[in-house]
Amino acid sequence: MQVTIADVLRARMLLKRYLPPTPMWSYPVLDEVAGARLRVKHENVQPTGAFKVRGGLTLLAGMPADERERGVVTWSTGNHAQSIAYAAQLFGVRCVVVMPEHASEVKVRAVLGYGATVALHGADLTEAREYGGKLADAEGMRPVSPAGDMALLAGVGTAYLEVFSAAPDLDLLVVPVGSGTGAAAACVVAAALAPGCRIVGVQSAASPAGYESWRAGTCLSRPNRTMVDGLATGEGYPLPQSVMRTGLSDFLLVTDEQIDDARRVLAIYAHTLAEGAGAAALAAVLTHPQQFAGRRVGVMCTGGNASAAEIAALAPAGIG
Repeated sequence: MQVTIADVLRARMLLKRYLPPTPMWSYPVLDEVAGARLRVKHENVQPTGAFKVRGGLTLLAGMPADERERGVVTWSTGNHAQSIAYAAQLFGVRCVVVMPEHASEVKVRAVLGYGATVALHGADLTEAREYGGKLADAEGMRPVSPAGDMALLAGVGTAYLEVFSAAPDLDLLVVPVGSGTGAAAACVVAAALAPGCRIVGVQSAASPAGYESWRAGTCLSRPNRTMVDGLATGEGYPLPQSVMRTGLSDFLLVTDEQIDDARRVLAIYAHTLAEGAGAAALAAVLTHPQQFAGRRVGVMCTGGNASAAEIAALAPAGIG
C-alpha cells in the first residue's frame, strides 16, 4: 500500500465542505528565541482541537454504505479517537472508542460529547488495540487502526498542501511522530510539491518505538513511558514507517521536559495553547538549534487538547 499525492488531492476535495484551511503564522519574538525563521501551522484550531480530524472525515466520507452500517471501532489515547467520533457523528455511524484506562479525562469527555461509546481498557495503547480488535470481531464492526488506513494518511496530508501553499520556500518542516501518519503524509506532499524541503520527525525519548523502527528499517516495539498522550505509542506502524523510511531526512528525540518547555514558549511568544504533541516540533528546534539556525522552518502545532494539568504547568519556568 502506498499513498500518493493524487490521494491527498482527492482528500482535499472531500474535505472542502467540512473544514476550512487552518492558519500558518510567524512570530518575530519566537524567531528570536529559536534562532530560526519559523512558520507555525495551527492545527490546534481544528473543531476537535487537532489535525487528526482531517483523516477521520476523509475515512468516513469515503466509506461504503455497508461498512457505515456496521459501525466502527477504534483505539486511541485521544486525538484520533476524537477524529473518528466527530466524523461518525457527522455521518450517523455507530462508533466505539477503546482508550487506555489512564486516558485524559478531557479527551474522554470530548469523545463522549461526539456521541461515541468509550470503553476504557488496558494500561496502554497496545492493550487497548488488542481489546478493540476483539470487540470489532464480536460486534461485527469495522476496525480502524490509528495508522493502518490509507484514507487517514491521505486526509492528514491535506494539512501539508496548505503548508506548502502558504510557505513554499521552507528549508525544513518539523513534524511530531506518534503513529506517524502526519510525518508520512508530509513526506508524500513534500516530495511532490516541495522536494527541496527536508522533513524532520520528532518523538519523545520516553516512547521511541517510531524513532527506533525508522532507524532499524523494520517495525519494532519499545517501552511506552511518555506522559505526552499524542506521542504515547509503543510500536512502529507499517504504513507510515514505509513512507517515512525514504521520506524523512532526519528523526530527532526530545524529552518530555523539553516538550513542556516548548509548550511554555508557544504560550508566551505565539499566544498558543498546545498539548504536548503539539509542542514537540518546536521542542526539537529549541533542543537541536544547530540544525535549524537561520533556516526557514515550518513547525507543526498538531493539537491544542491540553489537559487541566498541562494548562496548570504552563507557568513560566525561567523563560525570559
